[in-house]
Amino acid sequence: MLAQRQKRNIDDANRVPSAVLIPLYKQQGHYHILFIKRTEMVTEHKGQISFPGGTCEKDDRTLLDTALRECHEEIGLRTEDVEVLGELDDEITTTSNYIVSPFVAVIPWPYRFQMNEYEVDEIIEIPVQALLDESCIKPDTEILDGKVVDSYAYHYQGRVIWGATARIVNRFLDIYTRIMPDE
Repeated sequence: MLAQRQKRNIDDANRVPSAVLIPLYKQQGHYHILFIKRTEMVTEHKGQISFPGGTCEKDDRTLLDTALRECHEEIGLRTEDVEVLGELDDEITTTSNYIVSPFVAVIPWPYRFQMNEYEVDEIIEIPVQALLDESCIKPDTEILDGKVVDSYAYHYQGRVIWGATARIVNRFLDIYTRIMPDE
């Protein structure tokens, strides 16, 4: 379903192209999503919970190349260990000037991650079912280009996922529940 859907691209030369990977894995019969918490040393998004990923560089042929390269740099996830399922709609960050292209992928589990200590403070694993629990999601709003936009915040074990990452999670979960309604 992900590979067949029509992706909504955002084309804005004033924003920086970037890409993230939404790493999914199955543990004890249930799907989980892997997130990272950024360190306070990085230039942007300090301390935020996000997906592994980053800015497109000149040597990246595609945004998928960007997502895979950044995953390897940040958490040691090798490209050959990733099975890309498809791509979600682009999102815009509200606290910085990025267009984010999210790619959904399955990764093997367990995995020996190697965190880049400058960029990644922590790897966070959250069961998809926890994110689907109504008590986890809270409506939120953000300011984008001077306009108030509806958003979400996900609360899980004292952590808060917000902004573009939360909007990407919400879009993914909408598709996930159509693919796996009884999961």
